[in-house]
Amino acid sequence: MTDAPLPQASFGVPTGIAALDDILAGGYETGRVHLIEGRPGSGKTTLALQFLLAARERGERALYVTLSESGEELRKSAATHGWNLEGIEIFELVPAELSLDPSREQSVVYASDLELGETVSLVMEAVERIKPRCIVFDSLSDIRLLAATSLRYGRQVLALKHFFARNGATTLFVDDLTEEMDDANLHSLVHGVIRLEQLTIAFGAERRRLRVHKMRGRAFRGGFHDYVIRRGGLQVFTRLVAADHKTGPEDAEQPVASGIAELDRMLGGGLERGTSSLIMGPAGSGKSTFALQYAMTAVKRNERAVFISFDETRRNFLRRANGLGIRPDQVPEALFTFQQVDPAELSPGELAGLVRAEVLERGARVVVLDSLSGYQHAMSEEQFMLLQMHELLTFLNQRDVLTILVLAQHGIVGPMQSPVDLTYLSDTVLLLRFFEAAGEMRRAISVMKKRTGGHESLIREYRIDSKGIRVGGPLRRFSGVLTGVPRYAGEAGELLADRGG
Repeated sequence: MTDAPLPQASFGVPTGIAALDDILAGGYETGRVHLIEGRPGSGKTTLALQFLLAARERGERALYVTLSESGEELRKSAATHGWNLEGIEIFELVPAELSLDPSREQSVVYASDLELGETVSLVMEAVERIKPRCIVFDSLSDIRLLAATSLRYGRQVLALKHFFARNGATTLFVDDLTEEMDDANLHSLVHGVIRLEQLTIAFGAERRRLRVHKMRGRAFRGGFHDYVIRRGGLQVFTRLVAADHKTGPEDAEQPVASGIAELDRMLGGGLERGTSSLIMGPAGSGKSTFALQYAMTAVKRNERAVFISFDETRRNFLRRANGLGIRPDQVPEALFTFQQVDPAELSPGELAGLVRAEVLERGARVVVLDSLSGYQHAMSEEQFMLLQMHELLTFLNQRDVLTILVLAQHGIVGPMQSPVDLTYLSDTVLLLRFFEAAGEMRRAISVMKKRTGGHESLIREYRIDSKGIRVGGPLRRFSGVLTGVPRYAGEAGELLADRGG
């Protein structure tokens, strides 16, 4: 294997994960030592292997020094991701104190003194022989055990750091945090620190996130970034910062029509692009159907629409849509995608990554989130959900996307309560209600708010049947409709009649 030219320091060394390169503002620093730390099971070994695999693809020599796992264990672990470690040198080193050979026991010299020096010397000899450009040293926990004291441990880590730097190798130290001894001092010795965390929630899959504690001379992206471990390695979801994304065109466009003349009239002509609209109402009032109406009307304009559902399976979604005469199953996938997600399994960062990919890579113009009640369960704290939703909606608005949010309220008739208040984040709010009239349960719709233009203040009746959505005239003879118990002073003929199938 021939060595490729060393990359320029200003560009950094790729980590093997594009999103992590973005977080680090260019990857690892060339010829420097970085610390990857995390509890067992957090994905440190996988992250380290992706770094070496990327080096191999560039034609650079790569070395994995393992004191805790055997080479066979590493190969089996890589095979679960579909990786072959051929071309990556694996230097397997078992500390003398773990050897079962009684001849290795010392009676005059302290065993830790000899074993630590012996271990470090063997590592240095391997580096001199292989001359790698990228190194993983796994793990510092074994050096910590051999050192016995924090002073000797710090000195040995410093010696290794200087040795690797003199050889021009970009190095990852791996630490499993089994004993956080002099953690701050260790951080000060290395050029960069990345910590992987695994959090257990009350129900559902564990959440994983990483944070860059330091990276000297880099304007890295701070905060927590969600990640998952799947076949193929770590998949990192960069924390969404709306201000980092270029805004869409500022030219005034025609309002986005729903395809229902009466509804567009209520909204002053329709909804504006680059705005978010919230559809609120009790279960069964037709919130998802209104959202789907906007998505399918966009498809008719040859625009791409994405429907992300937390509460409904694809089978039930298609069954309901087909029953309304809407056939999303007959729409090309290039124009419409239904994405079912499980809030117990999906992290907030992964959701933001999914939406971002639909907009930036596939050109989605309409995005539906149904419903936020389900999404709320993916967040451990309500205030964090509001902050993330603010960033997500701002990003979508800047990209000139029409966003439809669905929120189920508690109750059927009478006073309603929302599990989370998102009305202040939304540009438009549509309110759906049930009401009783002449012994029949009916439905009413009203526009509570529209920031970007005028709208009707009237309350209209609507029906949903096999022909789709039908919006009627204003309920002028009613009062108290939004309470669910209205008083009626008009004629029965003023209400919408059932037009059948």
